[in-house]
Formats: sequence, structure tokens, C-alpha cells
Amino acid sequence: MNLFDVGEYYASRTNQTYIQLRNMSPLRPEEQARTQMRRWRHRVLFSFAVFYLFVYMGRFNHWPAGPVIREDLGFTHVDIGIINACLLWGFAIGDFVHGRLAESYGYRFWILIGTLVSVALNWITSFGSTLWTIAIPWGLNGFANAVVWSPGIGMLAQWWQRGQRGRIMGIVGVAAGSAMLVMWLITGWTVAEFGWRAAFRYPPLLMVPAVIALFFMVRDRPSDVGLKDQEQSGFIEAKSEPASGTDPQSETRLETIVPDNDGPLTAYRVLFSDWRFVATSHVKGLENVVRYGLTTWAPLYYFEEAGLSIQTTALVTIALPVGYLTAPLASGWISDIALGGRRSPMIAISAVVSAAALVGLALVPATNLYAGAGLLFVGAFAMSLSMSSTLVVDLAGPRYAATASGVLDGHGYVYAGAQAIIFALVLDTVGAPWQTVFLAMAAARILSAIIAWRVRL
Repeated sequence: MNLFDVGEYYASRTNQTYIQLRNMSPLRPEEQARTQMRRWRHRVLFSFAVFYLFVYMGRFNHWPAGPVIREDLGFTHVDIGIINACLLWGFAIGDFVHGRLAESYGYRFWILIGTLVSVALNWITSFGSTLWTIAIPWGLNGFANAVVWSPGIGMLAQWWQRGQRGRIMGIVGVAAGSAMLVMWLITGWTVAEFGWRAAFRYPPLLMVPAVIALFFMVRDRPSDVGLKDQEQSGFIEAKSEPASGTDPQSETRLETIVPDNDGPLTAYRVLFSDWRFVATSHVKGLENVVRYGLTTWAPLYYFEEAGLSIQTTALVTIALPVGYLTAPLASGWISDIALGGRRSPMIAISAVVSAAALVGLALVPATNLYAGAGLLFVGAFAMSLSMSSTLVVDLAGPRYAATASGVLDGHGYVYAGAQAIIFALVLDTVGAPWQTVFLAMAAARILSAIIAWRVRL
């Protein structure tokens, strides 16, 4: 066989292979649907996670700026507590309503509108010069910025099933922790270079292109792109008596309780009728006493007690966002895989470990910066092991995931705002030492562990 014949042989084989490939039947419809679903799931998840990296630029940017605001305007601890409480309580009110409104009017649309309003309110706050000219627009900003969380979780719940939600919420938790870290670095640098007013003006502008990109990248639910929607049921039990001949211990799905044409308040009635949802809401509240208690007071604690500069204070307390960043992926994997989807054990473990770290903060002097940073990291890491947000989505199911997430988060921010006022009064009016604040937080975590263990889901 000469060289020409060899070439003809391989050309013939190649042509036969091409014809075979061309004549192969395409993927079956169900395989095409699975492929499309997988692509859209990851597109929605990672688009939301990337967008969330910028959200804290317009929500918690007052924390790194707090010591400078207090020094510049002569505010007391109580004044700082009031500003924090206004933001957190505004966020709570927003959480209670945004989830349900987004279920009615569209998740991505609601996120877009709320984010743009939040940026505008940040600018208005930057011109404040008295307590109330800062606190009032900052409280309204809390209401607007709350639009991001519950509609976002509701949207993700439309795409992912229960056995995957722990890991999905873990990725969202990493995004939230990363958002805190990014905000801490950018806002801290902005405050040090340009003053505290700049922190409310320029970093929040990054939210604008991020939310516009999100709006065009995602869709609310699979049916919006021609795919089959997820089953909408949850694990909340009906309050009515079981029908004759049925097992009274059998689980009643949420979709069998609520008709398709349910009213605007039906979801709230169903959620608050289940004691496990109510108990988990209190757990979330106690969690937020510590989560936002640490981020509110730790910078002031080290700034005042250790006599640090604003730059060094930011470096020490950056351990908090780093801790919040690193835990969620581990907790989601453990809950989904090792614990078979159980959430309560992770909540209890989170509470006990963080309580131990808080006791350590109360005992270690503020001047011991390395030990303090380590304990802040451990406490924040343990806090982010909690799966309370995933637990309520499992309870409510995709249908009311946004409402459930919003009510849970709103409950948490009610507690968070209360701690800002209570601890401020403890420090200023009562004159109690800082150690009292950390020990009170540790007690809140132990109570969380007891309640979470009772839920057992």
C-alpha cells in the first residue's frame, strides 16, 4: 500500500465516522432538560453569590466607620447603639415583607429595585451631622437593603432540592462572609483615606453594576426558561385532625395545606402555626445577638480598651469576616452528607463552640491582640456553622421559602437591634465592664443550643 492509498484509507474512515456522528440521534428530551437545568442552576447560584459580594458595601459599612463617627461627632455608646438599632430594625421590617412581595411580583425585579434605593439612601446618610439625620435614613436603608436576602433565598429554593440546599446555602454563606471581608477592607481603607462620609458614598456604588448584571443573568424559576419547576412542598405539619384511616404520625406537606389561590397572609399563618418554625426564629434571634453584637462592639472594644488606631483596629477585627467566610461550606457538606440533611445538630455545635470563644474574649485582656484575633476568628467561624436559614427553607419548601427566610431573618434583626441598645446602656448607663457584654453573648449561645436540640430536624 503506497502513501496515496494510506491517505485514501484514513480519509474514508474519517468520513464514515463523520457520517455516523451526524446520523446519531440527539439527546433524549429528559437528558436535554437535565443538562439545561444543571447549567441554569449554577448560573443562578453563582450569579447571586457574586452579586452578594457587594451587598455589604451599603449595609454594614458603618461598622468600620463607627469609631471615627463617634470621635468626629462626639457620639456616646448609646448614640452608636441607636444608629445600629435603626439599621437592624429597619432590616427586620423589610425582611418580614420583602419575601412575600417577591413571591408575588418577582424575585430578581424586587432585588433590583431595593438595591438601587439602598444606594441612594447611603448617599443621603452621608450628609448627616446629628444623631437623627444619620439614624433615620440609615434605618430606611436597612428596610431597602433587606430586599436582597429573602428574595434571593426564595429564588435559589426554586432551583435546588432539599438534599442539596445545605451545600447551596454554604456557598451563599461563603459569599456573605466574603462580602463582609471585602466591605471591611474597602470601607476601612476608604475611612482612613477620605473620612467616614466617603464610606457611605463611594463603596455602595459598586452595588449598581452588580445588581444590573444579576437581573439579566438569572431567572426566578425553571419554568421561566421552559424547564419543570421543583416540587413546592415543605415539612410543616397541618394543624387539622388527620382524616380517618390515616396515620396521625404521617407528615403533611405544605402544598396540601394551602390552596393555589392563597391570600397574602396565608403563608404567615401557616408558618407561625408550626412550633418548630417559631423556635428556630428565636434561635436565629439569639444568634444575631452575637453575630451583630461582635461586629458592632468588637471594633469599639479594641479601639478604646487597647488604644489602637483605626487601621490596627480594622486589622484585628478582620478576623470576624474571615471566620464568617470559612465555615459555611464545611457546615453545608456536613449537614447534607454526614448528617443526612439534619440541621439541628449543626446549630447546637455552632452555639457551644462560639460560647466557649466568647468566654475566652471575656477573660483575655484587650491588649493581647493575637489571642483576641484568634478568639474572634473561632467565634465567627462557629457562628457560621449554624444551619438555621437552611432549616426554615426545609420546613416551608420552595413555595414559601422567601417568606420563611424573610420572617426568620427579620426575627433575627429584631434581636440584633435590641442588643445594640441593651449593650449600649450596659456600657454607658450602668458602667459595666466590657467583659459583661461578652459573657451575656455566651449565655445567649448556650440558650440557642438548648432550643435547637429540641427542634431535632
